[in-house]
Amino acid sequence: MTLLRVQDIGVSFGGVQAVRDLSFAVAPGEVFSIVGPNGAGKTTVFNLISRIYRSDQGGIVFDGRDITRAPAHAIAELGIARTFQNTELFERETVLKNLLIGCHIHRKSNLLSDMFFLPSVRRTELAFRRRVEDVIDLLDLQSHRDKVIGELPFGVRKMVEIARALCMRPKLLLLDEPSSGLNPEETEDLSFWLEDINEELGVTVMMVEHDMNLVTRASHRVLAMADGALVTVGEPDAVRNHPEVLRAYLGD
Repeated sequence: MTLLRVQDIGVSFGGVQAVRDLSFAVAPGEVFSIVGPNGAGKTTVFNLISRIYRSDQGGIVFDGRDITRAPAHAIAELGIARTFQNTELFERETVLKNLLIGCHIHRKSNLLSDMFFLPSVRRTELAFRRRVEDVIDLLDLQSHRDKVIGELPFGVRKMVEIARALCMRPKLLLLDEPSSGLNPEETEDLSFWLEDINEELGVTVMMVEHDMNLVTRASHRVLAMADGALVTVGEPDAVRNHPEVLRAYLGD
């Protein structure tokens, strides 16, 4: 069974082919990581899946639906959430409000029902709050829930961004370099939280990551890229020791 299938996708920018003829599949319940040296095309793959970029060729099927030409604003509603290398949060709002914003895509009310705060709106708000509190507990953010984002250290902001994505109730969570800027202790905590997200919430995770120790600990399978193309895909240890992967990282 396949949740996400990417078939022969490719994209060029100004004559430079950032991704070429790339194919892979992600099964439900996997933690699937993409690794490779800088400029390999890893984040570009995420941008193609989330429709920030339009592919020049190939196709993308998510949960049985062709999303190759889906509008970018529809991707979250289909069940794909993502984070970015640099956090994209509302700096002047609290952690709690940032997480509640993540629930917004599931709001079904209209202006009139919101104005009169009808029972259906109250029930929705309570459901959103329960979801947010569950995510706060899962990622151990209780001590930060009422703090303004701009006052928080970078490591906590990274976790808040992951938390906000989880509040969207995704089927597939795309994490772009989640350990970037984290210290070793925070990175170790992240590996446990990834396990909880995957197993307790049942969320399939795709991760672009440079920290090979984190990738090895957290991933079921790993895809290695170089120069926009597939090098190999398989279990973490096998990919880590693959001759072409070592060559891509270390050179000849």
